[in-house]
Amino acid sequence: MKKNSMADSENQEIVITGIAASPGICIGKAYLVDREGVNVIKKYHIPGSDIEPEKNRLRNAVVKARDELRSIIEDSPAEFRQHTGILETHVVLLEDKMLYGKTLEMIERERINAEWALKKVVSDLKRVFQDMTDPYFRERAADIVHVSDRIFRNLSGVEAVNIKAIDKRVILIATDLSPAQTSQIQLERIKGIATNGGGAASHTGIIARTLEIPAILGLRNATKIVKNDDLVILDGTSGKLIVRPAEETLLEYEERSEVYEAHRARISRSSQFPAQTLDGFTIPILGNIDLPEEIVAVRDYGGNGIGLYRTEFQYMGRIGFPTEEQLFERYRDVVEIMAPYPVTIRTLDINGDKTMPYVCDIEEPNPVLGLRAIRYCLKKPHIFKIQLRAILRAAAYGNVRIMFPMISNCDEVRAAKALLRETATSLEKDGVKFNPNIDVGIMIEVPSAAVMADVLAREVDFFSIGTNDLIQYLLAIDRSNQYVSHLYKPLHPAVIRMLKRVADEAHRNGISVYMCGEMASNPIHLPILLGLGIDELSTNPQSIPVVKNAIRSLSLEGMDQLMEQVLEKSSDMEIEHLMKEKYGHLLSSAVYTPSLG
Repeated sequence: MKKNSMADSENQEIVITGIAASPGICIGKAYLVDREGVNVIKKYHIPGSDIEPEKNRLRNAVVKARDELRSIIEDSPAEFRQHTGILETHVVLLEDKMLYGKTLEMIERERINAEWALKKVVSDLKRVFQDMTDPYFRERAADIVHVSDRIFRNLSGVEAVNIKAIDKRVILIATDLSPAQTSQIQLERIKGIATNGGGAASHTGIIARTLEIPAILGLRNATKIVKNDDLVILDGTSGKLIVRPAEETLLEYEERSEVYEAHRARISRSSQFPAQTLDGFTIPILGNIDLPEEIVAVRDYGGNGIGLYRTEFQYMGRIGFPTEEQLFERYRDVVEIMAPYPVTIRTLDINGDKTMPYVCDIEEPNPVLGLRAIRYCLKKPHIFKIQLRAILRAAAYGNVRIMFPMISNCDEVRAAKALLRETATSLEKDGVKFNPNIDVGIMIEVPSAAVMADVLAREVDFFSIGTNDLIQYLLAIDRSNQYVSHLYKPLHPAVIRMLKRVADEAHRNGISVYMCGEMASNPIHLPILLGLGIDELSTNPQSIPVVKNAIRSLSLEGMDQLMEQVLEKSSDMEIEHLMKEKYGHLLSSAVYTPSLG
């Protein structure tokens, strides 16, 4: 009896919830990617006479790692070719003085073995990134781990998992997947991805969405619960991984999968068409990107341009600042591919929660509200001008808009514009091809900028509302803090009133107002955004078809009355209830959600 009870327990359905990183549903056998051995590191001391040989052992492991990555880049399948820039960054990281250089120094200073020295250096670097509040930059700690793991394997002789060799249709279950491992995925073999670590902003999440592979990340203990060849259901839309599902669950998700695929096919067929309301109003839907490689997804999903090109990634994983030529080449690639559609390049937004080791020359008690973004650039004009030169040069190859982040007053805008004019003059003197006639805008993400919208509107060609930070600062909520993140409410009445002020002042002064924050990606917000008169929306590439489809179910008729009702409400719950009551039936037919399956 006891034996049968244990068997029943082993076959019991288990549901694990993680981060929904890439939508879709897949059902199949689990394939565990084992990383055992990499993390077993012992410390031992090195005699003085063996210090140089030990350092050479590290050097050889790094050279081998670099050669391995180069080989992977060259052999990457066509589907992954757009993401090889991630692996190039890992090649650069191998020689970063903060990683490679410090490890060599520690071997010599503390007379310890290469593995232990590397482990200590990596632990310190991980803390630097993990202390950042921005999820995207927090995920960059994973880059350090992936690069160091490759060095560890070469030092210890542990063989890497060869995902390319998988010869059956499976769902990958892993502690984590490096970009190098993800690049080996064969689409005809891998149905889905589930990992203990990572988040939506991790490379695994970005790549999974681009390749349209359902993925759940941040499951924490999936590799301890799932066994090889277990039947699993992966719902990348809700973030649920169902292990050894019951028969009725299996039937339910098979039906959900069919509904989802039918819905995706339907909206994909129309994704290249304009987002036009029922009464004929068209609103451009653009994509937000972190990496140049993501422009393919923007185009494939029907994006009408790039509404936010975050340029910080080109400054990461480096020994020092990129050159003008390096920046220009990356910007030009994006601009040329997207032409004639606009590309909105946000200037450098580093420091604060996005500190780079080679940039950080001061310590601040509260860096998120410190010397960051436009403040940093105005303090370091020689660094800022290099980027401005690259942007103006790239503008000669397509439709470019420049956008300054973290603006809090008019003086910052005027100072940034003055540097832009100086840069244009220097390019003209140098006889370099460039385009000085580009639209100049600012991000509205600081409450003072929203309050000063009437004055700021006279200084620029457009506003772009960054709701992620604007809501956070307005409501005094750290959205990454697990204790208060539930108070982060895009439909808070104060948020709606502030958005209305920004939109009204922009239009009163004859300039456009865009939105590039995550608020633009949620269909339930769209009637309000249309009612506010937002001229353009920009969201993550995968949300573009959904947003377009939802807009096609709406009409501008009655929006004035809607806004009157919204502005009368005193809580986010009241506003949300109003939106669901008025538009829930329309949006439910336009947008797939798990509950509609």
